[in-house]
Amino acid sequence: MRTVGDAGFEGVGGADEGVGGNEGTEGSAAVVHRRSRTHLGVVLGVVWILVPLALFLLDQSILLSGNPAQVIALAASGLIGVVLLVHDKPDDRRRVRRRPRWRRVLGQVVGVVATVVVLGALVWLRPFAATPAALSSLAGGAEVRVTDAAAHIVIVPKGSTPTRGLVFQPGARVDPRAYVPLLSQVSKQGVLVVIVKQPFDIGLLATTAPQSFVAEHPEVRAWAVGGHSLGGVAAARFALDHPLLVRGLVLWASYPDQSLAGLTALRVASVSGTRDAFTTPADVAASQALLPPTTAYTRVEGAVHSFFGDYGEQPGDGSPTVSRAEAQRQVVDATVELMLSL
Repeated sequence: MRTVGDAGFEGVGGADEGVGGNEGTEGSAAVVHRRSRTHLGVVLGVVWILVPLALFLLDQSILLSGNPAQVIALAASGLIGVVLLVHDKPDDRRRVRRRPRWRRVLGQVVGVVATVVVLGALVWLRPFAATPAALSSLAGGAEVRVTDAAAHIVIVPKGSTPTRGLVFQPGARVDPRAYVPLLSQVSKQGVLVVIVKQPFDIGLLATTAPQSFVAEHPEVRAWAVGGHSLGGVAAARFALDHPLLVRGLVLWASYPDQSLAGLTALRVASVSGTRDAFTTPADVAASQALLPPTTAYTRVEGAVHSFFGDYGEQPGDGSPTVSRAEAQRQVVDATVELMLSL
């Protein structure tokens, strides 16, 4: 037989059980959130470590011989991964309750997006490696001496003191050593050649680089700048900004992004391939208005973009109808002609 008092106590007990059940549910939700957060942090941490490590191991020889910026970026990315793995600061229940769900979700989304963007960029920046033949040319020869330094590669003709100099900017993501064979042929004609080692192998990150090299070689009285593809864009910008210093501009499969038409004293050689799928003949023709009217144009019939260096084939390039050796002979001849005219 139940009394009113019994019923009252039973009701209160039921209410207490209900409150306890809610706390248990909220506590379980907090634990699940902490676990999901921890799992995501671990996954991201592992990715931030493994991707830079794999990139370094795949391109170790290129990265260690080039500009240190890319190695530093890979190391910094790996450090971020270590921090993500060792950082374990789970929220207590009250902090979880206070933090809106949308903020938690937003933080996770930002972390994933940042991972994809940063590590994706590092993967995309993988350089095109110089061929074994190009690497062997670093030893120099009977006619030129090659010095591979931290910020540049210098090629000097033996037996004479050059009075003409060329500062050359490599194409985007191309190993600077890939240009040593062609530019050694240029140097043999009495030209000091400096190949710039650009941060991340991107010319637009080294547009002022020629200035320091010019200052190091006072014996050179006539300077030209040049470059392949995006490197040519960087060289053209330097020529535009230093009209009293630069007397020549060499564009290999490239064109300027600003007008140099008013620099009538600047001697320009534009060398391009007719089968180039990146710097197409139409691109070169459209850019003529940006160059001085005295510009010398050399169309290498059947040549493609990757023929302007020794780094193998480049995905997305055209199909050549001429041999690499013949195309490069014409590239060298056009370059030497401009250098000797300074």
